[in-house]
Amino acid sequence: MVISTNKKRALIIEDEPIVAKVCSRVLTANGLDVDIAPNGLIAQEYVYQNTYDLYVSDIKMPEFNGIQFYHYLEQHYPLAKTRIVFTSGDVMSNDVKIFLNNLTTVFLPKPFTPQELWETVKKILFEG
Repeated sequence: MVISTNKKRALIIEDEPIVAKVCSRVLTANGLDVDIAPNGLIAQEYVYQNTYDLYVSDIKMPEFNGIQFYHYLEQHYPLAKTRIVFTSGDVMSNDVKIFLNNLTTVFLPKPFTPQELWETVKKILFEG
C-alpha cells in the first residue's frame, strides 16, 4: 500500500550506484521525489538549491563523507539534521561508532531490505 506523501522530497547521498538506485526505487514507488548525490559535496549543492523532507546518507564515501555532510547540515540547516537516515556497512571503525553514539538520528546498517528502508523512512516522515 502506498501512503500519500504530498510529494515529499528525499535526497539520497550514496557512492554505490546500485544501493542508490534501490533506495531511489523504494522511495519513488512510495510517492517521493528523489535526487541522488554520489557524495557529500554534491549533496551540498542539491541542498543549497532544493528543500528536502528526508536525507538518506551513507557514512563512508570518498571526498566528503556522511559525517562531514551531517556537520554541514547542522551548521547551515539545523532542522534538517533531524530528518536523516544514515546507512553503512562499516559499524566497526572507531570514528563511525563515536559518531553514531553521539547522535539521535536513525542508523540503518547495510545490507538492508527495501522494506526496512521504507519502514524507517515512514517513521521519520509520518510518525516523527
